[in-house]
Amino acid sequence: MTKPSASLAPIPVAVQQSRTVEQLVTGQATSDGAGVKLTRVLMPALQQRLDPFLMLDAFGSDRPDDYIAGFPDHPHRGFETVTYMISGRMRHRDSAGHEGLLENGGVQWMTAGRGVIHSEIPEQEQGVMEGFQLWLNLPASDKMCAPWYRDFKADELPAFRTAAGVDAVLIAGSSHGIQGGVARAATQPLYLDLHLPAGSSFEQDLPADHNAFVYVYRGGVIIGGRDVPAGRMAVLANPPRADGVRIVADAEARCLLIAGRPLREPIVQYGPFVMNTRAQIGEAMQDFQAGRLA
Repeated sequence: MTKPSASLAPIPVAVQQSRTVEQLVTGQATSDGAGVKLTRVLMPALQQRLDPFLMLDAFGSDRPDDYIAGFPDHPHRGFETVTYMISGRMRHRDSAGHEGLLENGGVQWMTAGRGVIHSEIPEQEQGVMEGFQLWLNLPASDKMCAPWYRDFKADELPAFRTAAGVDAVLIAGSSHGIQGGVARAATQPLYLDLHLPAGSSFEQDLPADHNAFVYVYRGGVIIGGRDVPAGRMAVLANPPRADGVRIVADAEARCLLIAGRPLREPIVQYGPFVMNTRAQIGEAMQDFQAGRLA
């Protein structure tokens, strides 16, 4: 995990009424790319409920056969991908001329926009490969924007430690008076990786209309009196009086806290394309087949 910076002094947050857990979701084991084994945590059935988020995949294995083939060239249009690497090395190349190496604790943020073809190939032959890929929707007005890409090394991501001893990496949004690596006006995403020591808690203020979820990947946490074990995603309820969320850890735990402002626009997905209408999906397919993606 990125080491907290001594220059980043978090402002204490006091949540008066925490959100509760609306439902617990168990991810589905699947494979993608050239056979990479992963767990699909946020699935299409939850896209409207967790708008603006479209997908969350968790991948992790110390068996090279589970990941070594990676994700060869494939297209995207209409959304953003956020890849967060906990362990391992992944090389990114795309048709817009971007290239980067994603390493331990690093993040790759890619805006597909009107279209890009890219590959994500492991640069290791053994050891643990672990991380997450989040899909963030783009508003209709931005779906055909120019592709954009940025790599963040672990030490480029803001990190802080709360008075309770919780270490936080802030990938996007604002937390405890600190700004993350990326901001988006339309969706206002918040993306935190939290490491909670035993007996600690973490509080985060959240706008009432923002959708939010917590994915626990080590240990277990308690939210609103409900246990959330490792490997589960807690979809947080949106009661109007709740001003945030309080996450409690009786034992050491690690989790992602992700939230954002819903777009409330139609979502039409066909594989790697996410648009607002079926006609737009048809155009994306035609552009891809004709070699017109960036």
